[in-house]
Amino acid sequence: MHRVHELFSEWMRAAGMAVHVDAAGNLRGVLESAEEEAPRLLIGSHLDTVANAGAFDGILGVVMGVALVEGLAVQNAATGVMPYAIEVIGFSEEEGVRFGKPFLGSLALIGELKPEVLARTDANGITVRQAIRDFGLDPDELATMALHPAAFGYLEFHIEQGPVLESEGAALGVVDAIAGQTRMVLTFTGHANHAGTTPMGSLRHDALAAAAEWIREVERYASAAPGLAATVGKIEVPSGAANVIPGACVATLDLRHAQDAVRQAAVEHLVAFASRASSTRGVQIAHTITLDQSAVPMDGVLTKALSSAVRGANGNATCMLTSGAGHDAMILARRVPSAMVFLRTPGGLSHHPDESVLTEDVEAALGAGLEFLTRLRDDRAMLDQLVTNARAYAEVRNV
Repeated sequence: MHRVHELFSEWMRAAGMAVHVDAAGNLRGVLESAEEEAPRLLIGSHLDTVANAGAFDGILGVVMGVALVEGLAVQNAATGVMPYAIEVIGFSEEEGVRFGKPFLGSLALIGELKPEVLARTDANGITVRQAIRDFGLDPDELATMALHPAAFGYLEFHIEQGPVLESEGAALGVVDAIAGQTRMVLTFTGHANHAGTTPMGSLRHDALAAAAEWIREVERYASAAPGLAATVGKIEVPSGAANVIPGACVATLDLRHAQDAVRQAAVEHLVAFASRASSTRGVQIAHTITLDQSAVPMDGVLTKALSSAVRGANGNATCMLTSGAGHDAMILARRVPSAMVFLRTPGGLSHHPDESVLTEDVEAALGAGLEFLTRLRDDRAMLDQLVTNARAYAEVRNV
């Protein structure tokens, strides 16, 4: 990551930006405005990804941020002063691979990297706090790296990581919300017994059979509920054997939807169904919720302005979609109006070495981004509207 920072810093400085790495390891490049107390637009994504992944997850959005500043600099040479500043951010530790906790860099930026998170340890017993020190930074300076008070918006470009845009024949999509998520573990407890001597029917208390019935209902229910994604990603039969009726079964459930009420209704229905399916087989059921994350809508005013720029640059109707995956934008949205643009992902493949993106889609995204930035530069009323929107946004959140 030091090498990544070094390379990006060269690109940022060449584009006229002042560069530094903050106390959480976020790389931050700022193109200042000549105007005093100018509003500031944030453009960013993350520099890390998962092990054995591809080359575009997260980092494409940071490269695009630098490229947009470069393109704007060429235009500004002829048009003059920028009425707003731009800060490009390459976030650290978005994936949560090392410490089992995602969004460390963006949480630090908004002042929500809590002491208990700093005390988390990796597989070798190294805490987040110590890892920051080992990287050459000072965790005691985290309180000084707050989000700039003049920030009026956050924009993130990211590959979709899914198949929707490709299926629609669209290069770009504007995100309306980041789905809320519930993760659960369900434990079905029956009674292990001999597979050959225990008759079929009420004398069997098969935990796996109860779980299987429930899994079918998970798929049926989610398929009938528009926008709901439900996944049983892992199932275990402790001490299972070919000639033993399963006495216990442990299954995971991942539920996602853009509306929290829909997701919560799914949780209630599927837990109740698991109870009924178990009861008829003489099996006990218990469940634990390991994650309950609310949906995060993108800001309507900023998203509308961005959608208009996408249409203006590419001449196509805007494809709106919900993100099923989490992104730094969902963290920034707690403090500042946020918006996202997705780029088509060939084959819907991500977090994989074959992850890719089409050159023409990157060109389209750069065109849309530059259209947005130049409109913001040339249309003072539009800039003032977004600044006013940000103030109202902050008041609602008591920021």
